[in-house]
Amino acid sequence: MTTTIDASKSGTFKIGGTLEVVRLGFGAMRVTGDGIWGDPKDPLEARATLKRVPELGIQLIDTADSYGPFVSEDLIAETLHPYSAGMVVATKGALTRTGPNEWLPVGRPEYLRQCLEMSLRRLKLEQIPLWQLHRIDAKIPALEQFQTIKAFQDEGKVLHLGLSEVSVKEIEAARAVFPVATVQNRYNLADREHEDVLDYCEANSIGFIPWFPLATGSLAKPGGKLDAIANKLHATPSQVALAWLLKRSPVMLPIPGTGSVKHLEENTAAASLELNDEDFKALSELHS
Repeated sequence: MTTTIDASKSGTFKIGGTLEVVRLGFGAMRVTGDGIWGDPKDPLEARATLKRVPELGIQLIDTADSYGPFVSEDLIAETLHPYSAGMVVATKGALTRTGPNEWLPVGRPEYLRQCLEMSLRRLKLEQIPLWQLHRIDAKIPALEQFQTIKAFQDEGKVLHLGLSEVSVKEIEAARAVFPVATVQNRYNLADREHEDVLDYCEANSIGFIPWFPLATGSLAKPGGKLDAIANKLHATPSQVALAWLLKRSPVMLPIPGTGSVKHLEENTAAASLELNDEDFKALSELHS
């Protein structure tokens, strides 16, 4: 696919009705080590990737205090602060780390407070544009967790609040306490378990941030429909999968992540890829 690489071609969305961002964002989980643990194998490439993000027109960077832990936030601030106008660094808290690929929810109020305060320090921000509850901790009453993070917003330390890996019922419970600006659930061409959550978000103008957006599983096998459409459009299956997400809903905010400049550019080029209605329908009817 030969085209100008410009994320802004994906259109825009207003998070919380006020914070306008280009829809195709960047996930900063992969600028860390294996198992999302420790420093990246190639620190120079990770920094070069982050520096390339705003150059490609990307405005939304999604990270979390648990990525590394702390490594992703530190690298973002080190590389991009002071942030360019319009740049939105969204982060998350409530998962603690005990080793590579190990994630444990902790929703105690004092821990959530620590997550927020340390993210503010690491990212060198006085206010986080979007802070998301990484997981609801089943050991702590959900209402207590919602009230805690609502206080962050009341204090002006957070502009907008979001949730991650939640059901429609949980979103509605949270909305009784604070305006839910975004929901971040796993969703991609091959995995549409949260279709009902996406539909709910669209109906209520809530930004939907699909994590693991590039996964195609067996759908990308040679000779299949995805492969055929990718070949026709001179694109990669991953680019087609991103284009499908962007066409699927106007509230969709994909955040493909990588620690490679080349892959970042490939992903961002998907913003210029247009699927016709026939190809979109064919892809929508695929099942992993």
